[in-house]
Amino acid sequence: MGYGELIIRSYDVQTDRLRVKDLERRCEVGPSERVFLFTDTLGDPICRIRNSPMYKMLVAELGNKELVGVIQGSIKRVTIHKPTEELAKVGYVLGLRVVPLHRRKGIGLRLVRKLEEWFISKDVDYAYMATEKDNEASVKLFLEKLGFIKFRTPSILVHPVNNNRVFRTPPNVEIARLNVEEAEKLYIKFMASTTEFFPYDDIGNILRNKLSLGTWVAYPRGHVFGSNMDVLPKSWAMLSVWNSGELFKLRLEKAPLSCLIYTESSKLIEKYFPCFKLPSIPDFYNPFGFYFMYGVHKQGPLSGKMVRTLCKYVHNMATNNKDCKVIVTEVGGNDDSLRVHIPHWKLLSCPEDLWCIKALKNEKKKTLHELTKIPPTIALFVDPREV
Repeated sequence: MGYGELIIRSYDVQTDRLRVKDLERRCEVGPSERVFLFTDTLGDPICRIRNSPMYKMLVAELGNKELVGVIQGSIKRVTIHKPTEELAKVGYVLGLRVVPLHRRKGIGLRLVRKLEEWFISKDVDYAYMATEKDNEASVKLFLEKLGFIKFRTPSILVHPVNNNRVFRTPPNVEIARLNVEEAEKLYIKFMASTTEFFPYDDIGNILRNKLSLGTWVAYPRGHVFGSNMDVLPKSWAMLSVWNSGELFKLRLEKAPLSCLIYTESSKLIEKYFPCFKLPSIPDFYNPFGFYFMYGVHKQGPLSGKMVRTLCKYVHNMATNNKDCKVIVTEVGGNDDSLRVHIPHWKLLSCPEDLWCIKALKNEKKKTLHELTKIPPTIALFVDPREV
């Protein structure tokens, strides 16, 4: 490369923290016609994996001590639904960054392979990652060079927080907050056997994390929601909320002109013609936080209404947090029965995120092939610690 030998090693907080921050800033350079969502880690480069059961960050350094790439990974046990297996150990690949000057030199490839070596040393069954469907460089790297295969295409749903609007709970709907023990019991009872990537061993730790704001259920008023979870209404819904803004901030740059025009015009309309009830898009050009709704589940013929009511309840919560600009959730791409009941703006949402997966053990390759051929008819659990 002309800069000396490339060394890939573990991240050192004492010597690398500021250098990684500088690397992320250098990675913000991109084509002017694209929209970029940048992450401010608030001085903690491993904030997105710190709450995982097991995690690692690697850096790529040239002989001249220049940091040119980073990658992160986390490990946990989850449900993988196929006849021969209930739980599997999976490694999540995220945060791959290579500075523009050193791209197309194989650095990203070497970083992923080094992370896979760590996964294998920890007896991981499968590695998986998520990327934008139209990110050609990422898709080519993981699918063509690293042997990953397409697994699921969940939808990322984003709804802006309008601080001037408060939703009322319908008079025929009751909302109750569950304690951690109740929420854990309910999730295991209804999601562990029907949901892909459900963290069976770890759901209690997620719910008890300080970033998890709580779990709520909605059900028809007048019905009983037993504290022992043995007596439940015919229709109900539940979800939990994670405050991602406490970990890192986001900001938008190079937004399309149409988005800018809509943002400014909607603010003017809201200011001078409030009767139109048109919510304005928040200021995304300065760093902002967001709430992530996870574990969204519903049961019964009236449960869609319960989901909508809970989402509006979370919106009201977010209006009390000046830092929170949007509410985000992610659902299985084929789960229209759930997606249609979650308020979101198409302008801000991503209809098809792409999850890719790879078997790290020879005996898992056959079962993985069988798994990917099964239509994604069951729900998908998105771990808030990996958002």
